[in-house]
Amino acid sequence: MNLAPAPARPCVGLAETVIDLSAVRDNVKTLAKRIRPGTEVMAIVKADAFNHGAVQVATAAIEAGATWLGVARADEALQLRAAGITEPIMIWLYDASELLLLTDIDLSVSTVAELQQIASTPNVHNVHLKLDTGMHRGGSAPDQWIELTRAAAHYESLGALKVRGIWSHLSHGDELDGSHSKKQHQLLRTGVALARRAGLDPEYVHLANSSGALTLDAPDCNMVRIGAGVFGIDEVDAGLRQPMQFVTKVIQVRRIKAGEGVSYGHDFIAERDTTVALVPVGYADGIPRNTGGRASVLVRGVLMPIIGRVTMDQFVIDAGDLALEPGTPVLVFGNGDSGEPTADDWARWAGTIPHEIYCGLGNRVPRRYVEGAQR
Repeated sequence: MNLAPAPARPCVGLAETVIDLSAVRDNVKTLAKRIRPGTEVMAIVKADAFNHGAVQVATAAIEAGATWLGVARADEALQLRAAGITEPIMIWLYDASELLLLTDIDLSVSTVAELQQIASTPNVHNVHLKLDTGMHRGGSAPDQWIELTRAAAHYESLGALKVRGIWSHLSHGDELDGSHSKKQHQLLRTGVALARRAGLDPEYVHLANSSGALTLDAPDCNMVRIGAGVFGIDEVDAGLRQPMQFVTKVIQVRRIKAGEGVSYGHDFIAERDTTVALVPVGYADGIPRNTGGRASVLVRGVLMPIIGRVTMDQFVIDAGDLALEPGTPVLVFGNGDSGEPTADDWARWAGTIPHEIYCGLGNRVPRRYVEGAQR
């Protein structure tokens, strides 16, 4: 049995996430090496960089070669600008009332009405026209595309805006055979041809997400958008690293007898005398409530199951006959190198995806940033 302590450093306070920025850089470089030379990389850092910290992750991604940043909302873009980041940023969810604040942010456009709103502002915005190629979650419907591109060309001729890009989004980017992606790529190529016929000359054409960047051959696209891959969410086995560890500590230890129950409703009844330990994080901190009785955490090199219900602020683990004491480090998840669960494991236990595990972390869990060996 391996009883080496993990993590190597106890967490600060009751709990924290430890973000290895060297892993972020490595992931960006790994993906960039796998795409066609000359293709630009847009790092997606929406939702506070999947809860890893937008400014820190964006900076690391730029250091690794990303030339663009992508976020969903206006406040996310403004946060990056306020931090002094000057690289191009694209957003795709915004309100007309925010346009005056977004003078140096590229905007996604799907409708003529959006074009009209942008063209009526006193500032000249760069826009990326979005074509719905089968995702059906946004973008111009194909039968409205010609009208959109003609309107865009008209407003561009008036100097009211600049069409900087044309884009779409893959629905099946992680499928290795790429059949859906190839169909979407062909629709996008047709859309670009129609846009050029309308008089537009976009500088950028982009379609692929992290997985699609590795599975789709699209030589006419000169930019890829990598989001999940930045954070080590690896759907196509590209050898990426998960930068985040979620660490906490034991705060109480007690011995219970066979037949005694744990937590609300006594969903867990001890079958033997055992040691149980209290861990001070719960569903308010991002531990999915439905993982009680399924999930495990790593303590002193041993996977210990969560027993009973996960509550708002805490959960209980079964240590068996292993001696623990308050302050013993608990590794909730990490990259798996020490045998700890990963975000993928937690996603499986919760019936979701690792993206939601990361984004579900509560704001009571502070972040600490490290570089490689510091972790």
